[in-house]
Amino acid sequence: MQLVGITGGIASGKSLVLDTFMSLGAYGIDCDVLSREVIRPCSKAWWEIVNFFGKEILRKDLEIDRKKLRGIVFGDSEKRKILERIIHPEVWKRCIERVEAIKRIEQNALVVIDVPLLIETELQKEFDKVIVVYLSEETQTRRVMEREGATKEEAKKLIDLQLPLKEKLKFADFVINNEGTKEETEKQVRSIFEALSS
Repeated sequence: MQLVGITGGIASGKSLVLDTFMSLGAYGIDCDVLSREVIRPCSKAWWEIVNFFGKEILRKDLEIDRKKLRGIVFGDSEKRKILERIIHPEVWKRCIERVEAIKRIEQNALVVIDVPLLIETELQKEFDKVIVVYLSEETQTRRVMEREGATKEEAKKLIDLQLPLKEKLKFADFVINNEGTKEETEKQVRSIFEALSS
């Protein structure tokens, strides 16, 4: 079994890369999806978050209002670290469960895992290879503004919450440049897939 970590910055195109790998036959795990799963109402992480941040962050269906929670931790690095300490171990546990399930289904599987904070959480050593999805700061800022409906200042703040992409490149076995078209990105994924499969 081969474990490959995909990382990059916010709005760098990690999901497109993961989806392309899966369409080529790799197994994929998206840690963003898992982070939503682990905070479902009444889960362990949900209770810890509610106990710390208060019931004001809940909607009437008991789901956590992610926008409200993001607003609280956005400008407070201490609270953000606490939230990450609650969520990250649960996400990683769930990720490992999925890896184990894939191993039972297909011994020699290629498993590609999208981990936004891979380098920040020092998980790169858990992977056989690391792929960094790269794009310029200008393109990233524009995409964050489009995706989040954010101002330029807000977009820059969101980008600054993570390690700069240039720093992440130091840990990369493969780099995908996502400046161009979807087709250009998919072509790069295809050649990495072939390299990993050979």
